[in-house]
Amino acid sequence: MGALPPNSQNIFGKMKMHSPKNEAELAEVIVGAEAPLCVEGGGTRGCKVDGDQLALRGMSGIELYEPGSLTLVAKAGTPMAEIEALLASEGQRMAFEPMDARGVLGSSGTPTIGGAIAVNSSGPRRIQGGAARDYLLGVRFVDGAGQVIKNGGRVMKNVTGYDLVKLMAGSYGTLGVLSEVSLKVLPFPEAIATVSVAVTDLSAAVQVMSTALGSPYDVTGAAYDPVSGLAHVRLEGFAPSVRYRQEKLAGELTRLGEVDNQSKTEELWRDIRDVAAFQGQVGDVWRISVKPSDAVRLAPMLEAEALQFDWGGGLIWALTSEGVDIRTSLAGAGVSGHATLVRAQPKTVAAIGRFQPQAQALEVISDELRRRFDPRGVLNTGLMRAGQITGVEGA
Repeated sequence: MGALPPNSQNIFGKMKMHSPKNEAELAEVIVGAEAPLCVEGGGTRGCKVDGDQLALRGMSGIELYEPGSLTLVAKAGTPMAEIEALLASEGQRMAFEPMDARGVLGSSGTPTIGGAIAVNSSGPRRIQGGAARDYLLGVRFVDGAGQVIKNGGRVMKNVTGYDLVKLMAGSYGTLGVLSEVSLKVLPFPEAIATVSVAVTDLSAAVQVMSTALGSPYDVTGAAYDPVSGLAHVRLEGFAPSVRYRQEKLAGELTRLGEVDNQSKTEELWRDIRDVAAFQGQVGDVWRISVKPSDAVRLAPMLEAEALQFDWGGGLIWALTSEGVDIRTSLAGAGVSGHATLVRAQPKTVAAIGRFQPQAQALEVISDELRRRFDPRGVLNTGLMRAGQITGVEGA
């Protein structure tokens, strides 16, 4: 698709496919849009709304990398793999642990940095290091009127009154199309270790994870897999420190179950990040954010085929039968939180929607933002119900 001209008709003649190569072409496409635009990065999630396709994979390239100042600037369509390889060559990484959604979605495509920021993709390290938006130093984007807007980083602060850097992370392309992002990166830790505890049920797993997260040992991940019956806790840092903390934490957790030190730590946490347990499984996939104290009461009410608990990311992942609206369980349990439908058939999405309905006060703010940044309503129209912005991914 990167070889397509900026404005071309697809072979079916049903919609146009746009593949701009630079910011000026991107603005031109948006200004000239005669139909809603379905914005996508590298195509890993596909178009979620009806409309002409706007693919950003042609806007690729790392524009600045200063390892000494822990700063990287890249165009939005830059593949994540390219960025990760460059960072690894300098012993650095993106600390927010963005998910590779291709496995759980059963899709192809190429994950891009703009796509990760647009959905605020954040993994198990969020509990200690923060979400994707916390590593954003600046953004450039084109709004729904075709204006190029700059905020943070190497440019002057925008005077709209909004923190546009935070706002764009998790807006799913409904307020503007990212063209460039400036990021803070971090050194890769000298050592990574995982302490795993065999538990009998979710209640025991929550006790393990809560004990670890409440300890002074600087935990960077906590998760529970009901299939294996193991609760996992991750430690990172200088090797002597990790060894000391691993020994101390294992000693404290032995009263809660049999303790094992995992050897394939990086693979384990990559699988947790990418919800590998649900890959290839039939059914709908939900991402649920609730308070840890509510999880034990809520889990049995979800009627899920399978569950995975990413406590570091503050998430419950649920695999359900097709067409089940898990939000009714949230409401029935009197639990505050939100559930996002990550994978489902189009008819299910059309019937129940992807995102949690907003409270009225928040919906008013969302509508105001949409009118300000996309007055014509051309960007991912209808994706988040009436143009709402929630920032729910990893929020």
